[in-house]
Order: sequence, then structure tokens, then C-alpha cells
Amino acid sequence: MQRSGGQARKALLAESVIAAISELMSMVATADVDQEKFMDVGSRLQRVPPATMELQRVQNSQTKAMHMIEYLAANVDLAKDLVARCSAVAQQLMDADLQSITEDLDNVIKNIGNELSRIPTSAFGSDRFANTAVSPHLEVTGNRQHPYDQRSCDGYSESDMPVIVANDRPKRRALHNGDMPRLVDFLQGMYHESHEFGGQSFSSLPEVAEYVEPLYDSFFCSLTNKVMVDPVTTESGVTYDRRTIEEYFEKFTDDSEPVICPVTNMAMQSKTLRSNAALKSTIAEWIMRNEATRIRIARTALSLATTEAMVLEAIDELKLLARARRKNREQMHKIGITKFLARLLEHKDALIRCDSLELLCLLVEDDAGKEIIGKTRAVSRTIKLLSSSSPDERHAAISFLAELSKSELLLENIGSTAGSILILTTMKFNDSDDPIAAEKAGEVLKNLEKCPKNIKYMAESGYLDPLQRHLVEGSEDVQMEMVGYLGELVQKQEMTINITGSALEILIKMVHNGNASICKAALDVLVQISSHHPNSKTLVDAGAVPVMVEALFIRKIDDEPMGSKSEAAAVLANIVESGMDPEGIAVNKEGHVITSKYSVYNFAHMLKLSMPDDLNLNIVRVLLALTTLPRPLSTVVSVMKEQDSSQTVIEFIGSPSEALGIVATKLLTALSPQMGHTIAEKLCVAPGQLGKLIKSISQSGRITELQAVSATLLSKLPYQHLTLNLVLLHRSAVSTMLTKIEEMQRGEMRASRHAKTYLEGLVGSLVRLTTTLYDPDVRLAAMDHNFTSVLTDLLVCSSGSDEVQRLAAVGLENLSHQSVNLTQVLSAEERPKKKTILRRLRTGRVHDNRKPPAHARRCPVHRGVCSPTTTFCLVEAGAVECLLGVLESNENGRVVEAVLSAVCTLLEDAVDVVSGVAVLSEHDAARHVLRALRQYRDDERGSAVLQRCFWALERFLEHGGDRCVKEVTSDRVLPSALVSAFHKGDAATKQLAESVLRSLNRMPDYSATYVSVEL
Repeated sequence: MQRSGGQARKALLAESVIAAISELMSMVATADVDQEKFMDVGSRLQRVPPATMELQRVQNSQTKAMHMIEYLAANVDLAKDLVARCSAVAQQLMDADLQSITEDLDNVIKNIGNELSRIPTSAFGSDRFANTAVSPHLEVTGNRQHPYDQRSCDGYSESDMPVIVANDRPKRRALHNGDMPRLVDFLQGMYHESHEFGGQSFSSLPEVAEYVEPLYDSFFCSLTNKVMVDPVTTESGVTYDRRTIEEYFEKFTDDSEPVICPVTNMAMQSKTLRSNAALKSTIAEWIMRNEATRIRIARTALSLATTEAMVLEAIDELKLLARARRKNREQMHKIGITKFLARLLEHKDALIRCDSLELLCLLVEDDAGKEIIGKTRAVSRTIKLLSSSSPDERHAAISFLAELSKSELLLENIGSTAGSILILTTMKFNDSDDPIAAEKAGEVLKNLEKCPKNIKYMAESGYLDPLQRHLVEGSEDVQMEMVGYLGELVQKQEMTINITGSALEILIKMVHNGNASICKAALDVLVQISSHHPNSKTLVDAGAVPVMVEALFIRKIDDEPMGSKSEAAAVLANIVESGMDPEGIAVNKEGHVITSKYSVYNFAHMLKLSMPDDLNLNIVRVLLALTTLPRPLSTVVSVMKEQDSSQTVIEFIGSPSEALGIVATKLLTALSPQMGHTIAEKLCVAPGQLGKLIKSISQSGRITELQAVSATLLSKLPYQHLTLNLVLLHRSAVSTMLTKIEEMQRGEMRASRHAKTYLEGLVGSLVRLTTTLYDPDVRLAAMDHNFTSVLTDLLVCSSGSDEVQRLAAVGLENLSHQSVNLTQVLSAEERPKKKTILRRLRTGRVHDNRKPPAHARRCPVHRGVCSPTTTFCLVEAGAVECLLGVLESNENGRVVEAVLSAVCTLLEDAVDVVSGVAVLSEHDAARHVLRALRQYRDDERGSAVLQRCFWALERFLEHGGDRCVKEVTSDRVLPSALVSAFHKGDAATKQLAESVLRSLNRMPDYSATYVSVEL
């Protein structure tokens, strides 16, 4: 019976082992060094031939025995090499070298014995040879046989033909290099799938190619001296590699020219080639065995290496083998190389990490490799390497990740790794920095989209394109899932969402037609999208406003949660607040826009219903946004008056929701110019609302927005509303506001971005009281709290606010108007008399520089006894110098106008104008006024400033001294400014300019008396 292919291969190996051992025994016997030591080692081979010969005759041995014989062949070949070294250079070897080689040979023989002991008894067919095989002492017997005789192997698959083979014959080393690791130590661990080998370590990879598998001369092409891939035989009987001989035959193009055999130089009649299938199978099997052994050696080297160079050499060897064929990659998976490489990604050497990634890219091309990687920490380590400063390492990492992302089993693992999506999206968008990495990152992200959770992770990292694409193109279930993700996202974090019109249409459709949960999720997303104002136009174009209005007003409350109405109102508020022209925002098909009375009426009507604070908040926001334009403001005022909705808004001031209280206060402030008296009256009669407003202002700690808007409302309501002023006075609001102003000036209150608005509101609330000084209670409070000094200090300590300076100047003007009425005019007897020198000598006070008591001092401007406290005198309070200082430093037109108005109270007819001019001249007031005139002479908005300047200059010219008059008349800008105002100014400005021109004798005096002349 013909033997099977496997049995034939086994027989070939067994014969080779027998021949090799016989040759080894002969070599040992003839070695010219230390015969006793070598024969002692060689005596252990005495039972090898009978055992292997019996194994050769077994027909049904197990496959495992084949591998053991292959290993035996490698060990025997190594032993032959060791003996040959000793024989070749016996005289040159030192005792230490000889001892090392002897130990190597001893270990090789031990390995042979150990492998024989592992062969199952059934492989021998008899216990006799099995017992012999495991004997610890072997004796060399048998006949010598050449180990390189060619044997045929049947049954080898054509698909297993090699693609990559060694290019040159292996070269033997003549001497043992002491620095190189001994191959026998690698062979001890080659067939053990573990990571530790007896605690040994190595610094370089041994030259193992020549020891791995025995080479036969028949494997090599006669022309190229390379191992053949497809051996063929020519007519001359010589075997070549097919590709090589065919290229050689191409040289003979002339049919008449005979074809010469390149080896025998004989002429051949034909170019016919006969395939040598047996040799081809044998070579293929040899290459497979050789590569399998090389893989194991490289694997062992990775575990035992102590230098980076050795690790890199082993990885390079494995990369070459992995590229050769799929079976090599499978073996690498099996013996743990793939898992071990994952650990090398944390190696300190960047080259090792980079080479490991390149090898892993090859190993994970199949599903088995990806499955192994999924059980390691390779993904997280690779993500870390994406941020490497080395381009090569970064490219290797992203290439490896791109290969892993092709497996659906690893998609979630990659996406859920901390920082993976963020790093990949950053790498994708920074294509100018690294185009190669950017392209690969885009490929990875595209693969990751196959896992829905990764789309969510991408959105959290700011990459919304995949989510939008699935929202538009996905199935209904996918769309709902994407909306759910968006809803979760906006609930977790506040972020800017830029979204396409098509995606918005899907969301709006879900609000219109979806169930309660889907509608809620879509609305949550739309609220966040609309909060980014550039999206407003896209929302309007997509038809969001009519759907939101329908959800807010038309749907019944029982149909959906109240929160949906609140969110619909929030979307509308965000759109109106975006700055779009509200006149163009349609709310229904009938042509109504959001600013129409129809819309405003519905908003105001809903405020009067008992709605949740969130809903009321967003409705008030809509109304507040509409008040920023004149026409919508008029509509809102009209509707609020008709429905008496201001009372409802006032009640919102004390709402538990601080946000609602803030927007309600802002709305009342915006409405105060048109309906301020109504608001003030309702605020005074509303139970507890004004008290809550004052309480908000008086809170301690960091200045909040609620404090700022509360103070602003009080400062914007009509100043001359006496009832409100008295209520504030009786509720001790004045003391509270003064205390807060002092705390801010001393820096005792924690500043915030609302501090400036808060201070302006406090000062405005104080100034409102100066408009009702005719009331005794208000006047007494102003005296008690020394308003004149407080406002004078605010001119200087304004915290950088122009409005504070303006308000302080307005307040001083109001106070100064009262000084004439409050000043006590002294009689001639009450006026202080100058002391003569005789009286001073009697009292002992010759040089008396003390100022007289305040009650006895006479104010030259007001012609009586003045003081800052009792008569609000600006001169006595030192306010003149502060006012002129503001006039010098501040260029704000409104501030300049207010300061000039306050200064001009000292030049009015009710006071002593001459003294007033004299007082102002002492502070160089004419120069400050002329400076203001030069600054605002061409400003169309400065007519009020010009009027004040002209009026003051006329007084200086009419009542001033020579110095003052000279300063005014010598100004070069004044004439042209007067002429320009006379030509182009309004009636009041023109009249004042004419008066000044008349004082300068530039205009005729029409008030002169004409005498009749008789003719």
C-alpha cells in the first residue's frame, strides 16, 4: 500500500535525523580536541537511531511527533556545527572557549533526549523503543548517511507555495563570538508559549538563519543561487526557477539560433520546461518550517532581550515574516506575539513603539488579531501615542487605529476610550499641520460612525457633522436616536450648535408631529440651537416660528407637558433677542408677524394666566426683546395699558425665580419712559413689592444682576413722582442707598460686572429725591444726609462711570436752585465787623487767620449765610472746583451739558451775578467754557452744550472783570463759532449767539432809545 503524504514527509525527516546523528557521531570520534569530553557527550546518542528508525516505520503516528522530529533535526544540525568548529580550530581554542562549546553541545544533546521523551508511546508502536528513547544516556550507532539527499513530499497544497524566500545561501560563522547569545538557550524555550525563560536575558539576536532548518543544494537555482519558488527542469536535466530560466530563454529570439544550457553549455533542441512538483512542494514545506521556527526564535528574543537593538531586530524579522503569508500571522497570534506587542506600546524607546505599531498593523488585518487586541490595553496606549511629537510614531499609531476601526467589535472600545474622539477630531481639522494624519483620522472617524454611541461622543467633542448627517439621512428610528443624543447633550453642557437647514427641518417636524418624549427632546435641542444667535435666520427660514407659536398658544395644555410650552417660548425669545428684524418674522399663514398687536396681545394675555415661572420668564423675554425698537415698543405699551398687564409684571419682581424677577424688572424699566407714572403708582400700592425691591438692593456680598436691575428701575421711574419718593424715604431706602455707595467707594463690596450699573442706579435713585425738594420731608432728608457733599464726592469718585458724574451734576444743579430760597440774608447789624488793630491788641490776637463760624459767614453769591448742609451751597461745598475739573477731563456731551447747567446756577439773575462771575473766574471757568465750545461747535448733537456755553460767556462779558473779558474776547475760535451758530443754529441757539455778538459789539443793540427828530 502506498504511503500517505504525511507519512512520507515523516519518513523523510526521520531518515534525515538518522543520517545527521550518524555523521555527528563520526565527527565527534575524529575531533582533535579533548577526546574524552566529546566522546562522553556523544555517547548519549547511542539509542537515537533505533528509536527514530522505528518511528519511521510507524504508519499512523500523531502530528505532534512531526514537530518534535523537526526540532530534533535543528538541534542535531547545531551539534554538528559545534563539533566542526572545534575540529577546524582546535589548536587556537582556549580552555574557556572549549568549555563553552562543550556546554553548548551538552545542552543540545539534552534537548534531543527531552524531545524523544515527549514522543507518545503510540508513535513507536512498542514500549521497547519508547523506553529506549527516554534513556538519559544515548550512544552513537548506525551508518553515516548524507543529510542533504533530496526527498519528495506528496500532498502539499499549491496555495502554500512561498511568496518571499531568502535571497542568499546562509553563511556559517567560523568562530564562536562570545558576545553573541548561544542559540541553544533560545532553542530551550522555542516551543514553550510563555513570556519567561528561566530568568535568562540577552542583548542581541543570534545568527540563527543557518541553524533553523537544514538546506539542500537542490533547493537553489543554478543561475541565481537563490531558493527557488517554482522549480522546473529543462531538456538538459538541470533544474531552474521558472521565472529565471524564462528570462534567460528570452535572449534567444532567433529560432535558428540553438538554445544553450547555462550550466552544461549544451545545445538544447527545445525550450520546453517540466514542472518539478515534488521539489516545489518540498521547498514550500521547508520554507514554512523555516519561517515557523524563525517566528519562535524571534518571539523568544523579544522576551529575553536586554537591549533595544535586539528588540528592533526581532520585530524587523517578524514584520518580514508577517508580510510573507497569512499562516505566519496566525502562528504569531497563537504563540502570543500579538499580545506581547501590545505591551511594547508602553516601551520607553520611541523606535520600538513605532516598529511595534507597524507590526501590529500587519497582525490585525484578520479578525483573530483584532479580537486579541480587543482584550488588551493596546487601544488606550495607541490613543496616547496620537499626541506624539514624532511624525513617524503618530502616523504609525493612526494607521494602526485605522485598521482596528474596520472591526465592528472594536468600534465602541475605540470611541469610549478617554480623549480618543477629541484627539481624532482635532487631528482631522488640523490638516494643514499634518495632512497624512488628518486623512487617516477622517478615515477612523468615518468607521467609528457605524457605532451610534460614537456619534454621540463626536458631538460631545464638538464634531456634529455625523450626527446631523444621520439625523437627515437615517431611518426614523435612527433620527429619533440622534435627537435623543442631542437632547442629552444639551442637558449636560451648554454648547454652541451650528446646524444645517435640513437638520432643522427634521427637528421642527418632530416637534409638530412627534410624541411627547420626542417633541420634548427636539425642543430641548432647538432651544440650545436658537441660543446661538447666528442660527436664528436659519430657524426662521426653516419655519420654526409658526410651529413654536402653535405649540405655545394653539395646543391645549392637556395635549402635552407644560414644559414644552416653556421651551417653545424660549425658542421664540432666543430668535427675537438675536437682533433680527422682528417685523419680518411671521407667526402664521394669515400674515401676522411677531410684532403685530395680535401676537403681542396673546403674549400679554398669557402673562395674566397662572403659568409656571419658566413659561412666564420666556414670555417676558419676548416682550422685553420687542421693546428695543420704537414701533414694537409702542405696540407693547398699548397692549399692556389695555390689559393692565403691568400689575402682573410687577408681581413677578418678588418671584422665587430670580431669573424671572430680573427680566420682569428689566421690562418695567424699558416701559418706564412711556408708562412710568402708572408703574410707579402700582408699585407703591402693590403689597410688599417695593419692599422686596429695596431688599434686593440692600443685599450684602457680591453685587448681583438682581441688585443692579432693581436699583436701575428706581432710578428710571419718573423723578418727580412725589408719592414714590416719600415711600422710599419712609422705608429708609435713602440710608440704605447711601450706605451701599459708601461701601462701594471704600471697596468693601465685592465687585462684579454689574457693579457699574448698580452704582449708577443708586446715584440715580438719590438724584430723584432732589427733584422734589419742595417737600419738607424730602428737603430735611437731603439736609440730614448732606446730599451736596455726597454728590460732590461722586463727581470725583465715580468709579469711571460717565453716568455717575452726569447724575451727580444734575443733582447738584437741583440742590443749587434751592440755595437762594434757603439762604438767610444778614442785616447790617448782623454782618461781621472788621477788628481794628487796637481791638486785636487788646484781645491778644493780632494775626487772626481763623475763618469765621459757618453760621456767621456770608456767601457773596447768595448774599447770606450759606452752608453745604442747610442751604446746599455749591461754593461752600467746594463743588465749583470739582465741576470744572470734570469739564476739563470728560468729553461726554451729556456730562458736559449737566456740568455746565450746574455751574450756570451761580450766574442766574436770582443770585449776585457779579459775585458769581468773580467766584468762577478765580477757578478759571472762562477757559473751561471756551474749551467746551471749541469741542462741540461742529457737533450737531451739541446744541444744548453750545447754548450753555453762549449763556455763560455772555455773563462773563457783561459782569466779568477786565481779565475775564480779555480772556473771552481774545479767543480766536469764539467769533467763528458765534457766526456759525447764528447762521445754522436753532432758534434758541441763534438767540444766545446774537446776545454774545452784541456784547462783542458785532451786532447792533436794538434796545437803544431812539429820539424823534423834527424835520
